[in-house]
Amino acid sequence: MDFEIEGKNALVTGSDSGIGFATAKLLAGEGANLVLTDKTTDELEKAVEEVRKSSDSGASVDVRTADLRENQQVLELRDFVKKRFGGLDILVHCAGIRGAAGDFLSLTDEDWLESIDVDLMSAVRVTRAFLPMMLEKGSGRIVLIASENALQPYVEESPYNNAAKAGIINLTKCLSQSYSRRGVMINCVSPAFIATPMTDYMMDQNAKKWDVSKEEAIQRFLKTDRPNIVVDRRGKPEEVAAVIVFLCSNKASYVTGSNYRVDGGSVGSAFG
Repeated sequence: MDFEIEGKNALVTGSDSGIGFATAKLLAGEGANLVLTDKTTDELEKAVEEVRKSSDSGASVDVRTADLRENQQVLELRDFVKKRFGGLDILVHCAGIRGAAGDFLSLTDEDWLESIDVDLMSAVRVTRAFLPMMLEKGSGRIVLIASENALQPYVEESPYNNAAKAGIINLTKCLSQSYSRRGVMINCVSPAFIATPMTDYMMDQNAKKWDVSKEEAIQRFLKTDRPNIVVDRRGKPEEVAAVIVFLCSNKASYVTGSNYRVDGGSVGSAFG
């Protein structure tokens, strides 16, 4: 299927690993020109080489480090993209953290504010910076990353569930109602238990706590903590990326304000 992305200009945040990296590779394969961004240089430089290999159309792939907690760095990223491309067609915001987890009474203000700053406010900052470019052109695609946790919250991850990822879903709806009539389609994707560095760290911690191998920790977690994942495995980043790329395409021209669950069945409700 031709997604009609070739020649489009795209920015992918959090693109040195996981879902962001997989999305960048798929967009490159569709012929998009890309800017990849993350906080640190080393992993980003490794990622860009792999992403370039995914493109056989001669599309350009550039990198720019940015700490999205700092609005000035977001503005500098905006200026770089504008100078490089003249504008932007696609924004995919994958940067984020799990943040502090534990019993509600053990979590401090700082724990909550970190999740809000990194997982919610970074989405606000990058959207605020790049949306005007799309409005000026009268077209564009924005995809934000939410989570199954926003629909089916887990008690040990209150800041991530309630402050950050539920906020992303509501932000998506508000933005779409405000701006999609002007040609910018804005959606979010809610993954569940994807094989990324974030869940690798969680499983490494569980393996130590339970004194088992990492694979045994994954299987135990699936059985006890994610019993509704009926495919009985972690998802692959490219499985999430495939949905993201569809939402970035002209094939999704009548889709906006939506939350797409890529969760292997993890959310128990049909209406979440």
